[in-house]
Amino acid sequence: MKAASLTGRAAVVSIALFLAFILAWHLATRGAGPTQAMDPEYAKLMGVTATQGKSAMPGPADVGAKLWFHLKRPFYDNGPNDKGVGIQLAYSIVRVFIGYLLAVAVAVPIGFLIGMSPLMSKALDPFIQVLKPISPLAWMPLALYTIKDSSLSAIFVIFICSLWPTMINTAFGVAAVRREWLNVAKTLEVGTLRRAFTIILPAAAPTILTGMRISIGIAWLVIVAAEMLVGGTGIGYFVWNEWNNLSITNVITAILVIGIVGMLLDLILARLTRLVTFPE
Repeated sequence: MKAASLTGRAAVVSIALFLAFILAWHLATRGAGPTQAMDPEYAKLMGVTATQGKSAMPGPADVGAKLWFHLKRPFYDNGPNDKGVGIQLAYSIVRVFIGYLLAVAVAVPIGFLIGMSPLMSKALDPFIQVLKPISPLAWMPLALYTIKDSSLSAIFVIFICSLWPTMINTAFGVAAVRREWLNVAKTLEVGTLRRAFTIILPAAAPTILTGMRISIGIAWLVIVAAEMLVGGTGIGYFVWNEWNNLSITNVITAILVIGIVGMLLDLILARLTRLVTFPE
């Protein structure tokens, strides 16, 4: 009952903060400012002529109308530099999931090895400490030079940035498994592989999923920057292309979409973590 009450009050506070932000945004942008041209379809949606100017910094009504415009036509394709937000998001999500899943497939076994073997933990630690602080985008020039494909290079960057949180959390979770359980398994002569799957994995699963949750957030953050660098397709390229077109309304709309998708990805991993931690 208390939890429900707290959730309700938190929702009221969130709505109040959102409305206050919208009001402040509206008041800050309602004055006259330098003008920018509008595309004819958007002008028609807004009920004005295409020749009428709009403030260089759009207000919440402008962004809301533009967002609705994109939601009505998310998958249109008018050429390389004019694709719907849905198409651009699809490119980004596919790249993120490919790089992310490859990283999980590599990070979890290595994390198990580090957590179960003190020797390998000490042997691999110098390499991890050197490679982990390197910005994922610093790998982009090398990836473009060797792979010679912008999309695959972006996937490689996602792989690199997703690797470390999952690997480190997996190693920590495996190393933190209660020694009593492992000692009982040894007494019963349970093999190493079976011990890893039946004892260590269930015990370390919440920590592993926490690392995966951190990784997906970093991956979604990095893909936007990577696509700004390599261009072509993706939501990051969409933001950069709209900036080059001086369409600030589209830039803000894309930023909002990026935030919502990132939140949904985080909620999915958070839900999986709760299911593992507190099975229903």
